[in-house]
Amino acid sequence: MSAIRSYRDLIVWQKGVDLAVDLYAATRRFPSAERFGLTSQIQRAGVSIPSNIAEGYAKDGPGHYLNHLSHARGSLGELDTQLIISNRVGFLSGETYRALSPRLDEVARMLRGLSDAVAASTAQGRIGRR
Repeated sequence: MSAIRSYRDLIVWQKGVDLAVDLYAATRRFPSAERFGLTSQIQRAGVSIPSNIAEGYAKDGPGHYLNHLSHARGSLGELDTQLIISNRVGFLSGETYRALSPRLDEVARMLRGLSDAVAASTAQGRIGRR
């Protein structure tokens, strides 16, 4: 395993970026009347996940990092809810929802693991990310 030199080396960030790109593709099929509703909310929540990972990594101190990872997890919860609603109202096909949902779960597990690792490093007096 290679050293983490940047947030770009984090697999959770990479998967978050891939997810955000796929969310743009999925919402492209939403009704134009939803452009400022669910479409925008889903896109913003999706972009927020890797953005918060990157921002927290770039800030000084593990407290900031943990706070931004928490924001990323919050955006993931928002996104999950928005996808459920989109599926139920018929904007998002069952097939697309079933393809996206496990990816949200995977990113959530990875975010939890990263948060736990940062917290453990903090408790040991080292952050080990730079």
